[in-house]
Amino acid sequence: MAFSSTMLLFSLLLFFPASAIASAPRKLVLVQQPPLVLKYHDGPLLKGDYTLCLLFYGRFSATQRSIVADFVRSLSPSAATPPPPSVASWWLTTSRYGGSAVRLSVGPQLLDESFSKGKLLSSYDVAVLAGKAAAGSGPRAIGVVVTAADVAVEGFCSSRCGTHGRLAGAAGFVWVGDSASQCPGQCAWPFHQPLYGPQTPPLVAPNGDVGMDGVVINLATLLAGAATNPNGDGYFQGSAEAPLEAVTACTGVFGSGAYPGYPGKVLVDPGSGASYNAHGLVGRKYLLPAMWDPATSQCSTLV
Repeated sequence: MAFSSTMLLFSLLLFFPASAIASAPRKLVLVQQPPLVLKYHDGPLLKGDYTLCLLFYGRFSATQRSIVADFVRSLSPSAATPPPPSVASWWLTTSRYGGSAVRLSVGPQLLDESFSKGKLLSSYDVAVLAGKAAAGSGPRAIGVVVTAADVAVEGFCSSRCGTHGRLAGAAGFVWVGDSASQCPGQCAWPFHQPLYGPQTPPLVAPNGDVGMDGVVINLATLLAGAATNPNGDGYFQGSAEAPLEAVTACTGVFGSGAYPGYPGKVLVDPGSGASYNAHGLVGRKYLLPAMWDPATSQCSTLV
C-alpha cells in the first residue's frame, strides 16, 4: 500500500524534530511504491477436490471444534452458501491463480486429548500428527493439526502462528495453534491488543472465542498458501525460505482503508458488537484476511 503524503510527513516527524526540518528545508518527493507482485515459479498448484482431515491436539470443546469445521465447510460453494461477502467468495480468489477452483471438504476429525506427544512439540512431531490425521484418506488429503492453547510448538509465537508444507502420501499438511494463552497479541490480532505498535482497542471476536477466531484467521492464511504455493515453487514473492504468499503478502489487512495498527473497515453485528467480514454456513460469521488478487495485483478485501 502506498503511503499518503500525510503519513509520510508523520513518519518524518517521528524521526526528525520540527526545528531540524524548519532549519534545513528539503524538497519532499513522494516515491511511488512498486505494485505488489507474487511471481509464479512454475511449480504445481492444487486443483480439484481435496479433503481436510482435522486432528485436534489437546482439549477442545465441541463448540471450539465446530468453529473450525464450519469454516472449512463454508469454503466451497453449495446450495446453502450465503450471498457475498461470504467465506466461499473469499476462497474464490484462489481460483485466479491456477485457473480452477480448489474445492475443500471436511474429512475425518480425530481427537488427541491425551497429548500423545506431550505438550512441547517439535516440527517433526507436528508432521507426524498430520500424517496420522491424513492416514488412509489418499493422495488428495490435507492433514490439518490444530493445537490447543496449552500446547507449545517449536517456533510458535516467536516466529510463526502456523505453517503448511509437504506430507508424504498426501497433498500436504497445515498446522495452526490456539494462541489465546501464549501470544494473542501476535496470532489473534485484531481480537487482542498487539504486542507492539498502536494499542487500539481490540475487535470483538465473531464466534466469541479469541483463540479460535484467531485460529480461523491463520488457518485461512495457510490454506490459501497451501493451494497457491504447495511445494514452495508456486506463487510467492521474496525468498523461498521466507516467502510472501497469497495472504501473508497482505498481512494486517482485513477491510478497506487498512493501515498498520488498523485492520480496515469491517462489518459489525448490531446485537453482539462482533466484527466480521464474511458469512459462513449455519449463520456463522468470520473475519478473514485480505488475499492478493493476481487479476489486479492488489490485496483484495471483502468489504
